[in-house]
Amino acid sequence: MTVLRDADLAAAFDHAADSYDTLVAANPGYHAHLRRSARRLGLPHPGTGLRVLDLGCGTGASTAALTRVLPDADITAVDASAGMLDRARAKPWAGSVRFVCAPAEALAEAGVHGPFDAVFAAYLFRNVADPDAVLDAVHDLLAPHGRLAVHEYTLSGRPLDRAVWSAVCRGLVLPVASALGDGDLYRHLWRSVVEFDTADRFTARVRARGFDHVRALPLPGWQTGITHTIVARRAALRVGGGR
Repeated sequence: MTVLRDADLAAAFDHAADSYDTLVAANPGYHAHLRRSARRLGLPHPGTGLRVLDLGCGTGASTAALTRVLPDADITAVDASAGMLDRARAKPWAGSVRFVCAPAEALAEAGVHGPFDAVFAAYLFRNVADPDAVLDAVHDLLAPHGRLAVHEYTLSGRPLDRAVWSAVCRGLVLPVASALGDGDLYRHLWRSVVEFDTADRFTARVRARGFDHVRALPLPGWQTGITHTIVARRAALRVGGGR
């Protein structure tokens, strides 16, 4: 199958919203890894006076990570799936959290405006049709020297890591998801990771869009070599392939 995009992907996430939290909870380290990536933004605790954009928030797991790490920050959480956002909004939230339904490519039209001190994007970039355009939008939303942390399935490029990812998807994730009626979404998950940038290629992509201090940091456990935090900072001047 080909990967899902745009309205088809949002609809698949809508359908999977009710079971999504149960499935991700079965992933060892899922929430701890998100908190680790949020800490890698390098922002001062407790985040007083900071504006943070949680781009692709889903049912709010990434939002919860941010509120744990930066409890006093003003957080705007955005997702294109209304069903996922309904689940997120239904959870109890302390502090300042605002949810907005919008695709990452149309934030201004939804009233999401910068400057933000940081953007956190978990499991987003392999799902968008034009990652460079979204990186350009993120760059423009950030304050000068604002921080970016991308928490993403970006394979190392080693054949072993690709094989482990495919084995986990085929042997565990896809059978469970198919039984729940969400096989299309999780087949997309598998293929989207295999077809997306490696960690090195994605860091080069981020650097080319006007970011500096770009690094790909591994995450522990079975996802080592499969999931990375790519951290970066908005450069003072945009050079290279950026607009």
